[in-house]
Amino acid sequence: MWGLLLALATFAPAVGVSLGAPSASVLGLAPPGTTKAPVPSPAPRSSPTEPPAGKENGTSEHHVRIRVIKKKKIIMKKRKKLTHPRPPVTAGPSVTTSPAGTLDLPEKQEPGCPPLGLESLRVSDNQLDASSSQSFGLGPHRGRLNIQSGLEDGDLFDGAWCAEQQDAEPWLQVDARHPTRFSGVITQGRNSIWRYDWVTSYKVQFSNDSRTWWGSKNRSSGMDAVFPANSDPETPVMNLLPEPQVARFIRLLPQTWLEGGAACLRAEILACPVSDPNSLFPEVPMLGSSDPLDFRHHDYKAMRKLMKQVNEQCPNITRVYSIGKSHQGLKLYVMEMSDQPGEHELGEPEVRYVAGMHGNEALGRELLLLLMQFLCHEFLRGDPRVTRLLTEMRIHLLPSMNPDGYETAFRRVSHLAQGPACSFCPGAQRLLGLNRPHPWQGSELVGWAEGRWNHQGIDLNHNFADLNTPLWEAEDDGLVPDTVPNHHLPLPTYYTLPNATVAPETRAVIKWMERIPFVLSANLHGGELVVSYPFDMTRTPWAARELTPTPDEAVFRWLSTVYAGTNRAMQDPDRRPCHSQDFSSYGNVINGADWHTVPGSMNDFSYLHTNCFEVTVELSCDKFPHENELPQEWENNKDALLTYLEQVRMGIAGVVRDKDTELGIADAVIAVDGINHDVTTAWGGDYWRLLTPGDYMVTASAEGYHTVTRSCRVTFEEGPVPCNFHLTKTPKQRLRELLAAGAKVPPDLRRRLERLRGQKD
Repeated sequence: MWGLLLALATFAPAVGVSLGAPSASVLGLAPPGTTKAPVPSPAPRSSPTEPPAGKENGTSEHHVRIRVIKKKKIIMKKRKKLTHPRPPVTAGPSVTTSPAGTLDLPEKQEPGCPPLGLESLRVSDNQLDASSSQSFGLGPHRGRLNIQSGLEDGDLFDGAWCAEQQDAEPWLQVDARHPTRFSGVITQGRNSIWRYDWVTSYKVQFSNDSRTWWGSKNRSSGMDAVFPANSDPETPVMNLLPEPQVARFIRLLPQTWLEGGAACLRAEILACPVSDPNSLFPEVPMLGSSDPLDFRHHDYKAMRKLMKQVNEQCPNITRVYSIGKSHQGLKLYVMEMSDQPGEHELGEPEVRYVAGMHGNEALGRELLLLLMQFLCHEFLRGDPRVTRLLTEMRIHLLPSMNPDGYETAFRRVSHLAQGPACSFCPGAQRLLGLNRPHPWQGSELVGWAEGRWNHQGIDLNHNFADLNTPLWEAEDDGLVPDTVPNHHLPLPTYYTLPNATVAPETRAVIKWMERIPFVLSANLHGGELVVSYPFDMTRTPWAARELTPTPDEAVFRWLSTVYAGTNRAMQDPDRRPCHSQDFSSYGNVINGADWHTVPGSMNDFSYLHTNCFEVTVELSCDKFPHENELPQEWENNKDALLTYLEQVRMGIAGVVRDKDTELGIADAVIAVDGINHDVTTAWGGDYWRLLTPGDYMVTASAEGYHTVTRSCRVTFEEGPVPCNFHLTKTPKQRLRELLAAGAKVPPDLRRRLERLRGQKD
């Protein structure tokens, strides 16, 4: 069979085992040799002071065949590969590869392994080491896949590990702390808005004691295998090892890098734990959950199927409905969970969770799918906490607000999982198994931004109407609240025009907000570990960041602290910052505008256009964690998700009724003295006003009724505290209703109207 494959591949372009690489490297397999540290096998690498070697003009030229997909046509083009400087010395043999176009693969591909945990922070900083670093901010602890830099280069939070320029033998080392089967490496370049640095090739070595090392070998020549790396700073490039290696330490040794740049990289290691029958090492903590849930990533079809299964399992407490469609026509499905699904019960608050606003931030999507499964299972078991949740409130779960973005990220994963492109040898790829997805592939190959936006390229969290600016301008002019309301601000005219740049997903969510009287919400994101609250937009124009609190600052800080305080990962005292800010010093809670300004955010819009109080929860440093980490992420967030929903009981609630008819009054305004933000009643006259413990003077008013004010006390005991109102119609309103009905005016009302006219005269 191998002879047939080699014959087929002779007429094909070079194909390697790397996925997403700029070129194909031919990798071989040989029994592991040893090299004494700290001197790895010499090989050509870059030097910023030496001219490139090659042709007479000082350049070497290679051609790489790439696929350019444009609409539905596939166009084959060629481009020149970057040339790289070479060192002043060439001691040691050069790397020898198999003849061009041949596949020199091991006879057996071991199953893939999940990430070791550089990106998710399961690998601690003291497990990373390097031959040298340009600065502390470019130290080995920054060599994590997808780590993001601060705004300034040269601070403590740069976006990669970078070796010193004079380091002739650079390496980045990871200590797995236990015997581990290493199966692959994923790399990126340096994240920076000021510099371009990435490694274009590297070697891999292994050790059990950090002193004696062996490397991956080319099978045909016995020389060190050189792996192709990156051609830009952000695209993750994965390389499988010719054969998985069992060791404790792994080193990446950059060989060449971008001309004029530095040896900088971010990495993730693919690795499986191995058995330790003699218990020579500390036991590896297991990631897991005892809950019998479906811990895997779900694309659109799988998500829809799972929601249907939950609905069929718990038909009496669930309802699946759609609030609209994405730009690509995918439905925005919502799971409703309540003891009376499908109807708003008087006095029962409406709460929601929204996830997947950014399609590549997949953890929130999976947590909501897990939450609906959990609530169904626990309700059937009779769990008292879950039963109370479902009988006292109506829960709405939108797991994917941006399904198009998620599918983009998911297709990117699926494409990379199929192996390198080879237009002339599909049979060889199929026989080698390169078109079969591997269990470890997925999250690590999406990158930091792939799938963030919807199909139109719109960031949905910047796409809601800016209601902050008209409110603040009216406040500056002294028009709030007498002339301009401090709540339920209308949509601006420009935003309602047919040609307005408003995504269909955004319009669908706005209509959803307007249709259901939501009280409490959280918007689940990923890429950090922090809870941020409104306002998200700075009040000072063009300010990048500025503390901009709402009139309900105390309530928002309470809500944010409740989630952060019950989230296991956020409460871990030993965890390190995700990227460039340590939010643990703020209790893992921050005002959104004081972090970075976000005009048109859903949080601000929800607060100013509806009654709903909403925060943003950044769930994890890893936007798209690997499937094997989902059980632990569920355990990190399970109690926080439940406890946050329970905060809808905090404050006051009641019904505003007509004193004569006892009917509820819709759209009555509930104002609290000292808080310049009001809420309104739902169509049945019921309302909920989130408040922290204290004594409040609360006023209820409605058009055609006399205003009523009463005192309401909020305690630390579980509420909400009942605070009902009965309003009496004004004489004008009673007369208006009588005349409209064609009835006679009662004598008492006639005398009262005459007295009112006399007072005016």
